[in-house]
This record gives sequence, C-alpha cells and structure tokens, in this order.
Amino acid sequence: MLKRKGKLKGDKFDVFSNIIVIIFAIMSLFPLYWLITSSLKTSAAVVKMPPDWFPKTFNLSNYADVFEHNPAFKWALNSITVSLVATIALIIVGSLAAYAFSKLEFKGKNIIFIIFISSLMIPKEVMIVPLYRIVDDMGMINSLHGMIWPNVATAFGVFLLKGFFDSIPDSLRESAKMDGASELRIFVRIMLPIVKPGIAALFILFFVDVWNDYLWQLVVGQEESAKTLMVGTATLMQDLNPNFAYKMAGATIAAIPMLVVFLVFQRSFTSGITAGAEKG
Repeated sequence: MLKRKGKLKGDKFDVFSNIIVIIFAIMSLFPLYWLITSSLKTSAAVVKMPPDWFPKTFNLSNYADVFEHNPAFKWALNSITVSLVATIALIIVGSLAAYAFSKLEFKGKNIIFIIFISSLMIPKEVMIVPLYRIVDDMGMINSLHGMIWPNVATAFGVFLLKGFFDSIPDSLRESAKMDGASELRIFVRIMLPIVKPGIAALFILFFVDVWNDYLWQLVVGQEESAKTLMVGTATLMQDLNPNFAYKMAGATIAAIPMLVVFLVFQRSFTSGITAGAEKG
C-alpha cells in the first residue's frame, strides 16, 4: 500500500515537473517564433497593437528584398568562412595544448596553465584597442584574417578539453608507447577519438561565439566586402524610416545557420556536455 502511494506521488511529481519544463520550453522558443512570424508580416503589422499572434498574410518579399538590395550572400559566406576556419583552428590548437597540459611533463606546467587560463577572466572588450593596433600593423584590417586569427588565440578550447584528456587513464598512453607509438600517433589515433564528445561540444560553443562576435567583426570589417552577416544585418537597422519586417527577415537569415549547426550536432553536443559534467 505504501509502495502504491509512493508511486502515485512520484507519478504526480513527474507530471507536474514535465508541465513546468514544457512551459519554460515554450517561453524560450517564443522569441524565435515571434522573429520568424514577424519576418513574414508587413512593417505595419509588426508594430500593430494589439499584435497579431499569427500572421494573416505570408509576405516573402522581405526575404527577397534582403538578397536583392544587399550582398547578403557575400555576408553569409564571410560569416561561414570566419566561424568555420576559426573553430577548426581553435580545435587543432586547443586539443594539442590541452593534451600537453594533461599528459606531458615539462617544467613550469602548472604555473603556465594557471597563467594561460587566467586570460579567460579578461573581457575581450578590454583588449579591443591593443588588439586592433596589432591587427592593423599586420595589415589584416578589412580582411577575414583579422576576424579569424585573434579568435584562435584564446584559452577556452584548452580549458574545455583538458578535463576530457584528464579522464583518460595514463596507462593507455603508456601501453601505446611500449608498443612503439610516437607521441603524435598516440594523440591522433588514440586520444582524439576518446575526447570526440568534448570536441563536438567545443565546435558548437565556439562556432556560435564567433558567429555572434558582432563587436570585433564591426571593428575589423569596415568595408562592404569584409562585412559578415551579423554586421550586415545590423546595418539594416540604421534607416530613418525603418521597415521592421525587413529587419526581422535579415535577423532570421542570420539565425538560421545557428539552428542548422545545433540540430546537426545536437546529439554530440548533449553527450559532450553530459560527459563534461560527469567528469567535473
């Protein structure tokens, strides 16, 4: 009887908790819903009060205008190039450094790691001026290189991946060395496949971070040909007589690649974050 009462109470709690989760999920998705539906309305319908919760007409001309009157394809290509190259470069550099800090022994390793990770406490905005001067001296202003390589010089990848390498038993590496495997072969053929969930999580987190790095891309990409999708979309907001539906369409176009990346890597991202939580 007590078991039955306990089970009934547990079922009621599950139902209640599921309702709460559903409510919060709807609240989280509502801004995305409002963005997409507003992009299909007229400008007057976007600011109408009370609002139309569902568009009465589907106005696709907003999307056509974004691509017809602006180099949106060029902006999108620039954003994809910057985000993809920066993320892949960070994964390569970060995984090598994380493996070295985790498995190799060298003088001053712990001190260097602490100094390295301490750089994460400095906001990027604080370094904008000196970083801009460095990039300018290297001739990378108004080029994608100026947006890519400063993003690679961050300790975030090392911080995230080191925990995954720490969880791998040292005996596995020692056995491989006894079999005659080189350090690079151990890293590529043994270690990287094991930390694949962490790499997937890092890929999504950093790709999204670089994609949304509006301030630095605005500072470096001043010419029209060097603008990214985030910066180009923001320029749509500078009209004196704004077309809000037109701007919503531009923002939706900028958000779509992020949704695609997350949906494609969702399972790997979830398993990577879960594994990282278990190791912590």
